[in-house]
Amino acid sequence: MTFHPLHSFRRRLSAATIALTLAIAIMPVALFAQEVDQDTGVVIPKPGLDEKGATGPQTLVLAGGCFWGVQGVYEHVKGVTSAVAGYAGGKKGTAVYQVVARGDSGHAESVKLVYDPSQISMGRLLQIFYSVVHDPTTLDYQEYDSGPQYRSAIFPFNPGQSAIAKAYIDQLNQAHVFKAPIVTSIESGRTFYRAEDYHQNFVYRDPTFPYVAVNDLPKIAALKRLFPDLYREQPVLEKITTKVMTP
Repeated sequence: MTFHPLHSFRRRLSAATIALTLAIAIMPVALFAQEVDQDTGVVIPKPGLDEKGATGPQTLVLAGGCFWGVQGVYEHVKGVTSAVAGYAGGKKGTAVYQVVARGDSGHAESVKLVYDPSQISMGRLLQIFYSVVHDPTTLDYQEYDSGPQYRSAIFPFNPGQSAIAKAYIDQLNQAHVFKAPIVTSIESGRTFYRAEDYHQNFVYRDPTFPYVAVNDLPKIAALKRLFPDLYREQPVLEKITTKVMTP
Protein backbone atom coordinates (compact mmCIF):
# COMPACT_ATOMS: atom_id res chain seq x y z
CA MET A 1 0.00 0.00 0.00
CA THR A 2 1.25 3.48 -0.82
CA PHE A 3 1.28 5.84 2.14
CA HIS A 4 -0.85 8.87 1.30
CA PRO A 5 0.60 12.33 2.01
CA LEU A 6 -0.07 13.74 5.46
CA HIS A 7 -0.42 17.35 6.44
CA SER A 8 2.84 19.08 5.49
CA PHE A 9 3.60 20.17 9.03
CA ARG A 10 3.18 16.67 10.38
CA ARG A 11 5.60 15.32 7.81
CA ARG A 12 8.27 18.04 8.00
CA LEU A 13 9.27 19.06 11.50
CA SER A 14 12.26 21.24 12.22
CA ALA A 15 15.50 20.11 13.80
CA ALA A 16 14.53 22.12 16.86
CA THR A 17 11.33 20.12 17.22
CA ILE A 18 13.21 16.84 16.89
CA ALA A 19 15.60 18.03 19.59
CA LEU A 20 12.60 18.84 21.76
CA THR A 21 11.28 15.35 21.11
CA LEU A 22 14.49 13.83 22.43
CA ALA A 23 14.27 16.02 25.51
CA ILE A 24 10.68 14.97 26.07
CA ALA A 25 11.69 11.33 25.96
CA ILE A 26 13.70 11.73 29.16
CA MET A 27 11.43 14.18 31.00
CA PRO A 28 9.42 12.99 34.00
CA VAL A 29 5.77 12.39 33.15
CA ALA A 30 4.65 14.88 35.81
CA LEU A 31 6.19 17.77 33.88
CA PHE A 32 3.61 17.34 31.14
CA ALA A 33 0.54 17.50 33.33
CA GLN A 34 0.00 21.22 33.78
CA GLU A 35 0.26 22.08 30.07
CA VAL A 36 -1.97 19.33 28.75
CA ASP A 37 -4.52 19.81 31.52
CA GLN A 38 -5.34 23.33 30.32
CA ASP A 39 -3.00 24.90 32.91
CA THR A 40 -5.20 23.81 35.82
CA GLY A 41 -3.02 21.00 37.12
CA VAL A 42 -6.11 19.22 38.45
CA VAL A 43 -8.96 17.17 37.06
CA ILE A 44 -11.94 19.32 36.07
CA PRO A 45 -15.31 18.71 37.77
CA LYS A 46 -17.38 15.69 36.87
CA PRO A 47 -20.56 16.43 34.91
CA GLY A 48 -23.65 17.16 36.96
CA LEU A 49 -25.84 15.48 34.34
CA ASP A 50 -24.82 12.02 33.13
CA GLU A 51 -26.40 9.02 31.43
CA LYS A 52 -28.39 6.67 33.64
CA GLY A 53 -29.59 3.15 33.08
CA ALA A 54 -27.69 2.61 29.83
CA THR A 55 -27.06 -1.05 29.05
CA GLY A 56 -25.06 -2.69 26.32
CA PRO A 57 -22.44 -1.03 24.12
CA GLN A 58 -22.83 2.74 23.68
CA THR A 59 -21.35 4.94 20.95
CA LEU A 60 -20.07 8.51 21.02
CA VAL A 61 -18.16 10.50 18.38
CA LEU A 62 -15.77 13.27 19.44
CA ALA A 63 -13.55 15.69 17.53
CA GLY A 64 -10.72 17.56 19.18
CA GLY A 65 -7.91 18.27 16.75
CA CYS A 66 -5.77 15.68 15.01
CA PHE A 67 -7.46 12.32 15.45
CA TRP A 68 -4.17 10.54 16.15
CA GLY A 69 -3.99 11.94 19.67
CA VAL A 70 -7.71 11.67 20.40
CA GLN A 71 -7.68 8.02 19.45
CA GLY A 72 -4.40 7.48 21.30
CA VAL A 73 -5.85 8.76 24.57
CA TYR A 74 -9.11 6.82 24.47
CA GLU A 75 -7.37 3.59 23.52
CA HIS A 76 -6.01 3.73 27.08
CA VAL A 77 -9.34 4.40 28.83
CA LYS A 78 -10.94 1.56 30.77
CA GLY A 79 -14.38 0.67 29.48
CA VAL A 80 -13.67 1.84 25.93
CA THR A 81 -13.90 -1.23 23.73
CA SER A 82 -13.20 0.49 20.42
CA ALA A 83 -11.68 3.81 19.32
CA VAL A 84 -11.73 4.41 15.58
CA ALA A 85 -10.24 7.40 13.77
CA GLY A 86 -12.43 8.90 11.07
CA TYR A 87 -14.40 11.83 9.77
CA ALA A 88 -17.76 13.35 10.73
CA GLY A 89 -19.71 16.41 9.72
CA GLY A 90 -19.59 16.15 5.94
CA LYS A 91 -20.73 13.87 3.15
CA LYS A 92 -19.60 10.34 2.33
CA GLY A 93 -17.92 11.36 -0.91
CA THR A 94 -15.58 13.78 0.85
CA ALA A 95 -14.60 11.47 3.71
CA VAL A 96 -11.08 11.08 2.32
CA TYR A 97 -8.01 12.45 4.07
CA GLN A 98 -6.70 14.44 1.12
CA VAL A 99 -10.09 16.17 0.79
CA VAL A 100 -10.70 16.67 4.52
CA ALA A 101 -7.23 18.19 4.90
CA ARG A 102 -8.23 21.07 2.60
CA GLY A 103 -10.66 22.28 5.26
CA ASP A 104 -13.71 22.77 3.04
CA SER A 105 -15.40 19.35 3.30
CA GLY A 106 -17.46 20.03 6.41
CA HIS A 107 -15.77 17.09 8.11
CA ALA A 108 -13.82 17.16 11.35
CA GLU A 109 -11.14 14.63 12.17
CA SER A 110 -13.07 12.55 14.69
CA VAL A 111 -12.95 9.40 16.78
CA LYS A 112 -15.85 7.01 17.26
CA LEU A 113 -15.87 5.49 20.73
CA VAL A 114 -17.71 2.33 21.68
CA TYR A 115 -17.83 1.90 25.43
CA ASP A 116 -19.30 -0.23 28.19
CA PRO A 117 -21.57 1.97 30.36
CA SER A 118 -21.12 -0.41 33.29
CA GLN A 119 -17.45 0.65 33.38
CA ILE A 120 -17.47 4.24 32.16
CA SER A 121 -20.17 6.80 31.41
CA MET A 122 -20.51 9.37 28.66
CA GLY A 123 -19.96 12.08 31.23
CA ARG A 124 -16.62 10.63 32.29
CA LEU A 125 -15.58 10.36 28.64
CA LEU A 126 -16.38 14.05 28.27
CA GLN A 127 -14.46 14.86 31.44
CA ILE A 128 -11.38 13.29 29.83
CA PHE A 129 -12.18 15.09 26.57
CA TYR A 130 -12.10 18.48 28.28
CA SER A 131 -9.28 17.93 30.77
CA VAL A 132 -6.78 15.90 28.73
CA VAL A 133 -7.61 15.52 25.05
CA HIS A 134 -7.70 19.10 23.74
CA ASP A 135 -8.17 22.80 24.41
CA PRO A 136 -11.92 23.40 23.97
CA THR A 137 -11.55 27.20 23.90
CA THR A 138 -9.68 27.50 20.59
CA LEU A 139 -11.87 27.77 17.49
CA ASP A 140 -10.72 25.58 14.59
CA TYR A 141 -7.26 25.28 16.08
CA GLN A 142 -5.33 22.67 18.08
CA GLU A 143 -1.60 22.62 18.64
CA TYR A 144 0.01 23.18 15.23
CA ASP A 145 -3.09 22.33 13.20
CA SER A 146 -5.63 24.91 12.05
CA GLY A 147 -8.84 24.78 10.06
CA PRO A 148 -12.43 23.62 10.62
CA GLN A 149 -11.36 20.01 10.21
CA TYR A 150 -9.65 20.37 13.60
CA ARG A 151 -12.63 21.91 15.39
CA SER A 152 -13.85 20.86 18.80
CA ALA A 153 -17.12 19.00 18.30
CA ILE A 154 -19.43 16.38 19.77
CA PHE A 155 -21.58 14.29 17.44
CA PRO A 156 -24.46 12.91 19.55
CA PHE A 157 -26.33 9.76 18.56
CA ASN A 158 -29.53 10.67 20.42
CA PRO A 159 -31.22 13.56 22.28
CA GLY A 160 -29.97 12.23 25.62
CA GLN A 161 -26.36 12.58 24.52
CA SER A 162 -27.06 16.09 23.22
CA ALA A 163 -28.53 17.09 26.58
CA ILE A 164 -25.56 15.72 28.52
CA ALA A 165 -23.08 17.47 26.26
CA LYS A 166 -24.86 20.82 26.42
CA ALA A 167 -25.33 20.63 30.19
CA TYR A 168 -21.64 19.86 30.74
CA ILE A 169 -20.48 22.69 28.51
CA ASP A 170 -22.81 25.07 30.37
CA GLN A 171 -21.57 23.74 33.71
CA LEU A 172 -17.90 24.28 32.84
CA ASN A 173 -18.54 27.72 31.38
CA GLN A 174 -20.56 28.86 34.39
CA ALA A 175 -17.80 27.63 36.70
CA HIS A 176 -15.20 29.49 34.63
CA VAL A 177 -13.06 26.36 34.51
CA PHE A 178 -11.23 27.74 31.49
CA LYS A 179 -9.96 31.25 30.83
CA ALA A 180 -12.18 31.56 27.75
CA PRO A 181 -15.59 30.15 26.75
CA ILE A 182 -15.82 26.62 25.38
CA VAL A 183 -16.36 26.63 21.62
CA THR A 184 -17.29 22.96 21.18
CA SER A 185 -20.10 22.54 18.66
CA ILE A 186 -22.81 19.92 19.20
CA GLU A 187 -23.64 18.50 15.78
CA SER A 188 -26.48 16.00 15.71
CA GLY A 189 -27.52 13.75 12.86
CA ARG A 190 -24.07 13.41 11.30
CA THR A 191 -22.64 10.18 9.93
CA PHE A 192 -19.21 8.91 10.97
CA TYR A 193 -16.88 7.53 8.30
CA ARG A 194 -13.85 5.42 9.19
CA ALA A 195 -10.49 6.89 8.19
CA GLU A 196 -7.88 5.12 6.14
CA ASP A 197 -5.94 2.28 7.76
CA TYR A 198 -2.71 4.27 7.82
CA HIS A 199 -4.29 6.64 10.36
CA GLN A 200 -5.48 3.91 12.76
CA ASN A 201 -3.49 3.29 15.95
CA PHE A 202 -0.92 5.81 14.74
CA VAL A 203 0.32 6.79 18.20
CA TYR A 204 0.78 3.14 19.14
CA ARG A 205 2.46 2.24 15.85
CA ASP A 206 4.91 5.13 15.77
CA PRO A 207 5.36 6.75 19.21
CA THR A 208 8.72 8.24 18.19
CA PHE A 209 7.24 10.17 15.27
CA PRO A 210 8.05 13.79 16.26
CA TYR A 211 4.49 15.10 15.94
CA VAL A 212 3.24 12.27 18.15
CA ALA A 213 6.00 12.63 20.73
CA VAL A 214 5.47 16.37 21.09
CA ASN A 215 1.66 16.54 20.93
CA ASP A 216 0.14 13.18 21.76
CA LEU A 217 2.28 11.26 24.24
CA PRO A 218 1.93 14.06 26.83
CA LYS A 219 -1.85 13.66 26.67
CA ILE A 220 -1.60 9.96 27.44
CA ALA A 221 0.81 10.74 30.26
CA ALA A 222 -1.70 13.23 31.66
CA LEU A 223 -4.49 10.65 31.43
CA LYS A 224 -2.40 8.26 33.50
CA ARG A 225 -1.57 10.90 36.08
CA LEU A 226 -4.93 12.63 36.39
CA PHE A 227 -7.27 9.65 35.89
CA PRO A 228 -5.40 6.68 37.36
CA ASP A 229 -8.68 4.87 38.05
CA LEU A 230 -9.62 5.06 34.36
CA TYR A 231 -6.21 4.44 32.81
CA ARG A 232 -5.13 1.10 31.40
CA GLU A 233 -1.60 0.40 30.27
CA GLN A 234 -2.48 -1.88 27.36
CA PRO A 235 -4.42 0.02 24.67
CA VAL A 236 -7.41 -1.36 22.79
CA LEU A 237 -6.45 -1.21 19.12
CA GLU A 238 -8.49 -0.89 15.95
CA LYS A 239 -8.16 -3.83 13.58
CA ILE A 240 -6.16 -2.98 10.46
CA THR A 241 -6.69 -5.16 7.40
CA THR A 242 -4.09 -3.70 5.05
CA LYS A 243 -0.34 -3.36 5.26
CA VAL A 244 0.51 0.19 6.24
CA MET A 245 3.69 2.20 6.35
CA THR A 246 4.59 5.01 8.70
CA PRO A 247 5.79 8.26 7.11
